[in-house]
Amino acid sequence: MTASWIPGFLRPKIGRLHQYQPRPLTVQPRAAADADCGLPAVSLVTPSFGQGRFLERTILSVLDQNYPALEYFVQDGGSDDETADVLKRHESRLAGWAMEADSGQSQAINRAFSRSHGEIMAWLNSDDLLLPGAVQSVVHFFQQHPEVDVVYGDRLLIDEQDREVGRWVLPGHDSALLSWLDCIPQETVFWRRRIWDRAGGRVDESFRFAMDWELLLRFREAGAVFAHLPRFLGAFRVHEAQKTNAAIAAVGLEEMNTLRKRALGRVPGRLEFLRAIAPYIGRHMVADWKYAAGRPTGSGSHSSHA
Repeated sequence: MTASWIPGFLRPKIGRLHQYQPRPLTVQPRAAADADCGLPAVSLVTPSFGQGRFLERTILSVLDQNYPALEYFVQDGGSDDETADVLKRHESRLAGWAMEADSGQSQAINRAFSRSHGEIMAWLNSDDLLLPGAVQSVVHFFQQHPEVDVVYGDRLLIDEQDREVGRWVLPGHDSALLSWLDCIPQETVFWRRRIWDRAGGRVDESFRFAMDWELLLRFREAGAVFAHLPRFLGAFRVHEAQKTNAAIAAVGLEEMNTLRKRALGRVPGRLEFLRAIAPYIGRHMVADWKYAAGRPTGSGSHSSHA
């Protein structure tokens, strides 16, 4: 999607995992704490396997949201690292946790969600972070927009030491783009249980890499109204052992083409693909330039499945 000879400031940030030298993580001001009065319950789950060195930071990024109606489960696939110690340290603040063999990340997510009851749902992988105030911002948006089913935000990229190495500033929601490319940062996505139930109430366990994109497509097919919240909600960790790097060549491309064929009726050629995504990438670059210049990028955009 990018060419190495193009100057950095003229290249889109989406799809690039290393964009600049590590620097302190940028966080937006934390919202004032809400009173525990009529707030919707938020069910958040973390699937985990072999990520003990990052898991505690992930857990604390959720617990430190200090959202009073939070239900947080960690479902581990039977790690033999420091995961058990981390979970025991924080179990008093978790709604529950389990360590048991599973068929993969998708099954772990489904097992955890089967124990949940919250009106708003999300999952956070065991090496990523929620940024301060993310849950409160999402809940407030849902309360102000009862017609919206799915909310997501912008993404920061971090390294193994939690230092910022990049950003994805998105231009707003484009429902048609989902047929071609998933630019929605998974760690920032929250949805209402009503659309989860309407779309089948599960993650497709046959997918090992693109299960989040597959779920978003089913949300769209079920008539979901999507909204982009123009603030950084989550941080995606870039590290050598991460599943994204290891699986994308072997499994990811096959799964992504399966989803494109399902949505488009065919697997598009490279030129057709680039033409289709070009308008969105252009809008993304404008949004990123505005962010870099300190100008507002928008107040939230929504779109139905149409």
